Amino acid sequence: MTGEITLRGRILPIGGVKEKLLAAHRFGIDTILLPKDNEKDLPEVPEEVRNAMTINLVETIDDVLSLALEDAPIQTDSVVGPAEAPPLWTPELQPGLQTPAEQ
Repeated sequence: MTGEITLRGRILPIGGVKEKLLAAHRFGIDTILLPKDNEKDLPEVPEEVRNAMTINLVETIDDVLSLALEDAPIQTDSVVGPAEAPPLWTPELQPGLQTPAEQ
C-alpha cells in the first residue's frame, strides 16, 4: 500500500507504478487499487502482468474503502477464545532475547 490522500478524500497519484505492479505480481498479489490519475502509466506495465491482475482505478477514499473493506465470512471454528489466545504483552523476557545490559 502506498500513496496519499487529501483532507477532502481525493486520492493523489503515485510514482513508480511499473515497479510496484511488477513487485506485486512477483509476490502473487492479484488485486490492485491504483489512483485514477495513474491510468496513463499502465501502458508501461507488461501486458501479461496487467492481464494477470485486477486493477481498480480509484478517485476518492470512498472508492478505496468500498473495495478494500469488503465483507468477509467469519470462520467460527477457527476463532481463538480469550483463554487460548497468547498474551499481547508479558513482563517476562522471551527465551533467546537479551536485555540491553546483556548486549
